[in-house]
Amino acid sequence: MIGIGFGPQVCGDLATGATREWLLTDGVGGYAMGTVAGLRTRRYHALLAVSGDTPASRHVGLVSLDPVVTLPSGAQVRLATHEWASGAVEPKGHHLIERFDLADGLPRWRYRIGDVVIEREIAMVHGRPAVAVVHRLISGGPVRLALEALCTWRDGHAERYADGPPPRVLPTADGAVVEQAYRMAGPGWAPTGQWWRGVHHREEAARGLSSEEDIWFAGRFGGSLDTPGDTLEVLAWAGDLDDRPAPATEVVAAARERHWKVIAAATPADSVDATLALAADAFVVRTAAGPDVVAGYPWFGAWSRDTMTSYEGLFLATGRAEEGRELLRAYAGTLSQGMLANTADTGSVEYNTCDATMWFLHAVDRHVSVTEDTDLAAELLPALRGVVDAHLAGTRYGIRVDPADGLVTQGTPGEALTWMDARVYGVPVTPRAGKPVEVNALWVNGLAAIVYLAARVGQDPGAAPQVHARARDAFRARYPAPTGWLYDVLDGPAGNDMSLRSNQLLAWSLPHAPLDPDEAALRAIGAALMTPLGPRSLAPDSPGFIGNHRGAPAQRDGAYHQGTVWPWTIGPYADATRKAGWRISDLFTGIESHLPEFGLASVSETADGYAPHAATGCPFQGWSVAEALRARRF
Repeated sequence: MIGIGFGPQVCGDLATGATREWLLTDGVGGYAMGTVAGLRTRRYHALLAVSGDTPASRHVGLVSLDPVVTLPSGAQVRLATHEWASGAVEPKGHHLIERFDLADGLPRWRYRIGDVVIEREIAMVHGRPAVAVVHRLISGGPVRLALEALCTWRDGHAERYADGPPPRVLPTADGAVVEQAYRMAGPGWAPTGQWWRGVHHREEAARGLSSEEDIWFAGRFGGSLDTPGDTLEVLAWAGDLDDRPAPATEVVAAARERHWKVIAAATPADSVDATLALAADAFVVRTAAGPDVVAGYPWFGAWSRDTMTSYEGLFLATGRAEEGRELLRAYAGTLSQGMLANTADTGSVEYNTCDATMWFLHAVDRHVSVTEDTDLAAELLPALRGVVDAHLAGTRYGIRVDPADGLVTQGTPGEALTWMDARVYGVPVTPRAGKPVEVNALWVNGLAAIVYLAARVGQDPGAAPQVHARARDAFRARYPAPTGWLYDVLDGPAGNDMSLRSNQLLAWSLPHAPLDPDEAALRAIGAALMTPLGPRSLAPDSPGFIGNHRGAPAQRDGAYHQGTVWPWTIGPYADATRKAGWRISDLFTGIESHLPEFGLASVSETADGYAPHAATGCPFQGWSVAEALRARRF
């Protein structure tokens, strides 16, 4: 793995240390997350965020364990950092951070108070919602250490306030149970019970969202650290509250060992490869229904479009083909009227996408091509043929094959069915009704995949060969625009859209792409769209271009696909330019340099279209990691 570490000039400066975030995941959809400086800048930051029935239905539980050190002199030193609604930052424990490291994927801090050095490590138990926090005396002492437990129990997207009832905290032999939802355990528990009012989250304020909450100070753990090597260990877990995890130091050691096994299974070629392979692990979760993919942390759950776009990078590039096979079979079971279920994040299963199903065809094709798993091909081919038949007949939201040219058209007023699905006040920003270029590139690719898979297993390909030939020929004849690149949408309400966007890259990048690489078009795309973190979603000289993905929700959603950089599209750009014979060895320098800058050891969801292309959106995004990993390796 690449080494990620910071000294006091980063950790002690909130402008830098509080913008670098770490993430640990539990493998079932929950997480622990915070900043290098120790300041909670988001409502989502916590030591224990617990997944519900779906990965998106999370609750925030244990907010923090604030260390308070009592020195031999009797002086007390607080190592935590909080920001308040008044604007005050107090205490300022970040000033005492000597070093932060992301060591083997685990966050570790060292605090120096004169000759006293205390280390803090955090790890999660894989496969259940549980976190371990270890404090260790490195030098100096003896000291007394207290850990103040700040608690809540609320929806992950909301806040809780002191005008309502406080969390119910019931004592146990070595800690407490909070709201019958999670348990804390450690030495020297002493209950208190007090609201801390007006905790401020600066990132939520910057996003135009509610930015304050009240937190319940439930009590403190405590003990003496007399000689170097002494530890104070605390556990917190949800689920079966009687099933206590292993001791915290063992949890840390097990997490470190598991991380190295994850990396080894991916057979990385270099340290960046290893880092991305471990980053990919965060997004693969197991639910009651089987393996799934979290699209991004901290606020997304599972979205089939993201899952299938990410499939090759998250599963095939990391040695998880068996898990991937299980996932593909489960997702095939969601097909309805030839459409893959999109998401249940909104509370019910939705089928509001025209491209997730096409990505599913691609994922199955790549799985079989890489693994030689013809049994899976034979099992799923009837469902894949059903996708073609349903699109020929017409399915939801006006999604159908146009009999005039064999291309897929789509669109219903008020809906945005492509991956450019942002809305402002319920109105799609980029509805793209008609025949989007990437949808039809995926359609041609998917049809060819069905023909290929059917031949591999000796099954009838159904209508795919005829439909493929017609759609491919129509794509080649109709998408090239007089500008020198491809139309973004054909046959839309206002005619053909010549906007210069990254979507057209799929026309050249896919394994069964409808077009051979066009060097002139790729140069135009590279000149207008490429940034260090990947292509912009719209060229800067286009009408409607917005270069900053900032502000309140309406501002951010308005910019989401109107110039914002999407790192996942660096994968199609790499494939298309590689096919054109271009040298791409330096293409990922910006992504590699980004790994210590925002979501540590991961890749962000988005970035500003304007330089310096500061990262935005989810700090940890599945398809961004997956496509960087895949495109660097294959």
